[in-house]
Amino acid sequence: QVQLVESGGGSVQAGGSLRLSCAASRYTYGCMGWFRQAPGKEREAVAIINTGSGSPYYADSVKGRFTISQDNAKITAYLQMNSLKPEDTAMYYCAARLSFGDCSVIQHDYHHWGQGTQVTVSS
Repeated sequence: QVQLVESGGGSVQAGGSLRLSCAASRYTYGCMGWFRQAPGKEREAVAIINTGSGSPYYADSVKGRFTISQDNAKITAYLQMNSLKPEDTAMYYCAARLSFGDCSVIQHDYHHWGQGTQVTVSS
């Protein structure tokens, strides 16, 4: 079992920045990334990184504003969020899965989840 611990959420005004961190209890070969869920909406993939190749995926809504990265040990993932918008307001969850190949963007394919961290962007 892999434990994931998120940190870095908070409140910020539109146009501001936040950096989320997700620390895993051990390296997971496969995919690690962030999903978010706003009230009344489905949980959606935001950014995912292939921990082997470093190849990232971004949702169209965050391309050019968010950047996902990982540390050299590949057990901590970071999400740098710039130019935040009110529509980015949501609970952000870190997720990881053992995988060989392209990373899935479907939440049900992920086996390990963090507790979530709230991001609130005010206009």
